[in-house]
Amino acid sequence: MTQLPTPSSTENLHVTGFTPLATPRQLKAKVPLSARAEATVLAGRRAAREILRGEDGRLLAVVGPCSVHDLGEALEYAERLAALRARVAGRLEVQMRVYVDKPRTTVGWRGFLLDPRMDGSNDIGQGLRLTRELMVRVSELGLPVATELLDPFAPQYLFDAVAWACLGARTAESQTHRVMASAVSAPMGFKNGTGGGIKLAVDAIVAARHPHAFFTIDDDGRACVVHTSGNPDGHVILRGGRTGPNYAAPFVAEAAALMEGAGLPPAVMVDCSHANSGSDCARQGPVWRDVLGQRLAGQEAVRGLMLESNLRPGKQAIPADLSQLQPGVSVTDACVGWEETEALLLEAHDQLGSRVALGTR
Repeated sequence: MTQLPTPSSTENLHVTGFTPLATPRQLKAKVPLSARAEATVLAGRRAAREILRGEDGRLLAVVGPCSVHDLGEALEYAERLAALRARVAGRLEVQMRVYVDKPRTTVGWRGFLLDPRMDGSNDIGQGLRLTRELMVRVSELGLPVATELLDPFAPQYLFDAVAWACLGARTAESQTHRVMASAVSAPMGFKNGTGGGIKLAVDAIVAARHPHAFFTIDDDGRACVVHTSGNPDGHVILRGGRTGPNYAAPFVAEAAALMEGAGLPPAVMVDCSHANSGSDCARQGPVWRDVLGQRLAGQEAVRGLMLESNLRPGKQAIPADLSQLQPGVSVTDACVGWEETEALLLEAHDQLGSRVALGTR
């Protein structure tokens, strides 16, 4: 039940109410991480870590919807991707994008976590529960979950079910998010900024590798200071910027050189969407193939690819009448459809061939 703020002359002047939430411990007890899901999370983290460190010759592929907006459709996608993951596992480590919290330049739907019914009701309690249920069920399929670190308190509720995470272009420069990343138990990707600068991402990785202390809540919802040891498994994600794409070979080489100059292992993932595709989902395939070609040509720094993909291609606006939503179509960025997703992953699997053996990539 929403509680009204206590009147005061100096605070809560623009607050209309407070709605209590379950604590992280209570939600984890209600939606526990099963033994099968836990094994998937741990195996997914280990695989991603070893690929990024160059100890596993496969390619990390983070694939899935720009944003989750329908639980049933997300699970249908996950079932398909889990089956495809098994087919390509010898050469690709496939993990599913389960993105539920969307950064906004101004206003708009902020994601399944914060507004699961897409009607402005902002039932965050339901969003937390449904998101955790989804992450656990996806993991139970043997499919590791990948997501974005955005909300400061969400990790306490969800990140035990996450195998890989990232900071986006808007948050990689944020001190708050860099220190949060230092606490994450999973490998972390850091995107270049919206301007396209790669050094920003490298600086974020360096910051997150160091110990920090920051303010948050514990599993019982109490305010606390978290002390971290630093996250050693950061890598760059190239997503393009205002000046254009940055997936081509010179940019990958620049990212690798900047990482090495900072004393970091050169590990680069390329986001095939966003500014690298000019926000045109038809361009994701050519970007994917170009970067795969760089890997096949011997660019060892290419360790991963990200693809925004859904059941059906394209995107749609959120209609006032939600019954008019087109099934399987993104409500945020345009995505490639399932058929193209399957073709790109199988093509990469076939082309990588024997090159996955260490020393022969």
